[in-house]
Amino acid sequence: MAALLDLTPDELLSTTRSVRKRLDLTRPVERGLIEECLRLAQQAPTASNAQNWAFVVVTDPEKRAALADVYRRGWEIYRTLPIAAPNMRFDDPARQAQQDRISSSAGYLAEHMHEVPALVVPCVKVRMEGMPVAAWASFMGSVLPAAWSFMLAARARGLSCAWTTIHLLLEEEAAGILGIPFGEVTQACMLPVAHTLGGTGFRPAPREPLESMVHWDGW
Repeated sequence: MAALLDLTPDELLSTTRSVRKRLDLTRPVERGLIEECLRLAQQAPTASNAQNWAFVVVTDPEKRAALADVYRRGWEIYRTLPIAAPNMRFDDPARQAQQDRISSSAGYLAEHMHEVPALVVPCVKVRMEGMPVAAWASFMGSVLPAAWSFMLAARARGLSCAWTTIHLLLEEEAAGILGIPFGEVTQACMLPVAHTLGGTGFRPAPREPLESMVHWDGW
């Protein structure tokens, strides 16, 4: 078992970042490390204990390059959308500066995705088109906690990840590259995984005041 960083649970939860510019693109990630994180991800809850997740781990250089090409084309689509990080504007200079840093790092990841040593694609074994919101919540709630658990486990072992969904704009093409049966399986996100450059220390990120987003006993 890999050595763990000296982090309390609160430190782990508050410092697990989407890391992009500090991904070590030159150092392979050991298969055993990824498997340790996946075993912990398996402990996440699933609806009705279905355990209907699957994880595609991509280390083959040609498949990483093909998936990165899909991601870059998705990035070109995404960056034109009003909700895209580069297009969001805030009156608070500090918040805008944070947003600009995120936009810059997101562009960096798109440019270098093919160099990331491992790409993990969490999936759920169902297609959800046409299903009611309750079904979407159930099925996504059966895979997203596992993906987040994977990121926490990776952080605890000195690895870094980024939570990405942009390749899903071309999900069927990505499925073809990876042999995922598109009619039966939904990809939930993609997690670029690497060792961490510049040390493994991270700080909690600035967040909006809690009272601005919490509603007690009703909206």
